[in-house]
Amino acid sequence: MKRAVDSSYEDRIGRVLAYVFDHLDDDLDLNRLAEIACLSPWHWHRVYAAMRGETIAATVKRLRLDRAASALVQTSSPIDAIAKRSGYPNLQSFTRIFRSVYGVPPATYRKSGSHTRFRPATEGSCEAMYDLSIKKVPSMTAVTIEHIGPYMEINRAFDRLLGWLAPRQLLGGEFRLFGIFYDDVATVPADKLRSRAAAVISRSVAVDVPVERTEIAAGDYAVLRHKGPYADMKAAYDWLYGEWLPRSGREPADGPNLEEYLNSPRETPPTELLSDLYLPLR
Repeated sequence: MKRAVDSSYEDRIGRVLAYVFDHLDDDLDLNRLAEIACLSPWHWHRVYAAMRGETIAATVKRLRLDRAASALVQTSSPIDAIAKRSGYPNLQSFTRIFRSVYGVPPATYRKSGSHTRFRPATEGSCEAMYDLSIKKVPSMTAVTIEHIGPYMEINRAFDRLLGWLAPRQLLGGEFRLFGIFYDDVATVPADKLRSRAAAVISRSVAVDVPVERTEIAAGDYAVLRHKGPYADMKAAYDWLYGEWLPRSGREPADGPNLEEYLNSPRETPPTELLSDLYLPLR
């Protein structure tokens, strides 16, 4: 009976998260979210916060700022338009909140944020500021949830995966979170990109839809330590593929890239996030 109850609450919170992801540009009505969760307006928010580890307001703020940081790095959209889309009434309030989280105002972040560290000062030069090592990785079995669409939206799948793991008491002990990325963003349309949110856990567990088991192949990997917002990772990948790989004498293997997330964006400022980027090698 308890398992059925847990599953019911997982489904309810999962519906709320799916709605939030699909309506980040809207004013989110708390009564509407309670209705989606099929819970009393008086109680649903406490259920959400207890199960997800943060309030719904914190979730929305985090997702909107993540998307805004990505837009600042990867597009030329005007900053006031990004602020408006992020739900802030004016540029001043957006700037204040963005600075409080990222340490600099959005205009400075776009021009000279940490994502610019690997822009070559002159053609053919690029200062190496990443820690990189070659590691022999054993095969690992992960529980995963598939994501189809832009890689920056894989947090949809991670929220579902964490929601599946938590009530099964699987978030303690030896626990590692990975993203598995199968496609090249330069050649595959964003809405067709294939990836998986993955967790390598310390014990065997039965899986059910939407969770699957996925094997992470053993082998040599170039492992690059990245510190900073996830939106900055494009610069790290550019350095890995454009600077390190051609000079390394190694060849990439035919397999997906991995990202291992070493701390949580719910508890860690974006500038302090740590991730390891894995490039499979022949």
